[in-house]
Amino acid sequence: MNADERRFAVLQAIVADYVSTHEPVGSRAIVDRHNLGVSSATVRNDMAVLEEDGLIAQPHTSAGRVPTDKGYRAFVDRLTQVKPLSGAERRAVQAFLEGAVDLDDVLRRSVRLLAQLTRQVAVVQYPTLTRSTVRHLEVVSLTPARLMLVLITDSGRVDQRVVDLGEVLSDDDVATLRALINGALGGRPLAAASAAVAELPEKVPVELRNVVTTLSTVLIETLVEHPEERLVLGGTANLTRNVADFPGSLRQVLEALEEQVVVLKLLAAAQDPGLVTVRIGEENEVEEMRATSVVSIGYGAGTVLGGIGVVGPTRMDYPGTIAAVHAVARYVGEILAGR
Repeated sequence: MNADERRFAVLQAIVADYVSTHEPVGSRAIVDRHNLGVSSATVRNDMAVLEEDGLIAQPHTSAGRVPTDKGYRAFVDRLTQVKPLSGAERRAVQAFLEGAVDLDDVLRRSVRLLAQLTRQVAVVQYPTLTRSTVRHLEVVSLTPARLMLVLITDSGRVDQRVVDLGEVLSDDDVATLRALINGALGGRPLAAASAAVAELPEKVPVELRNVVTTLSTVLIETLVEHPEERLVLGGTANLTRNVADFPGSLRQVLEALEEQVVVLKLLAAAQDPGLVTVRIGEENEVEEMRATSVVSIGYGAGTVLGGIGVVGPTRMDYPGTIAAVHAVARYVGEILAGR
């Protein structure tokens, strides 16, 4: 190998050993553990160049070095292959997720799985409403003057609203409303559905116009004005096993993870169901998360429905984490597409 290839092999060795031991890595350890075919003196020279390039750093006066954020980035960018899940792991993942009874269960199970596979914090975003179409709207009479609207999208997401009407409806009126609204909404993308709903009051019998106006207002809010995106988070306790990876910053990381808007920003880059995005340390826009790495991907069969990923220290098993995130996202997409 030439000098550049050898130095990258030294960087790979430092990343692998540091992730495994959490101890600074010295030249002697690299020679002993990795078959690079060179002397300790050559490795020391390579480490000096890597340090000058900002890829490794010396945390204290010991001879050992640790990867920097820039070093982890160089390592991740040159991953030619990720460590695939074993056949047994893939079958276990598929069986566990296929046993889910509904969307909520699929997402809860996916988070639990990812947290177990990676030993990091796992997070999944519910299917984003703006990317969905309306499958069905159920209108349920709770009392003669109160209805519940249950909106079901093609991604399996369910939103429900209770509406006080201010006037009494018969069962026939409720059936008429159900048919009218589903006729306007069924199969439409959410943006088009909200426009169709806005026109409904002009198309109904006069005696139902006030009721339909009230329902239209609620439905438009449900279809369009939904600033809160729902998330499922799991494995937060995994961070506390790695307190040393967050010197003085673990508390602010945990507090940031409690903020939905912060976690949504972490998943914002997940736009492609086939492409894993890795943000390392200082690359994270959210200041409180700059001691972490975020590995994320979009899930969905063809169309991205939402994001899924893990958050952990920068000292993480990137090949294994990338493989786990990719595999779980693929199975979630396939399962939701089949429902």
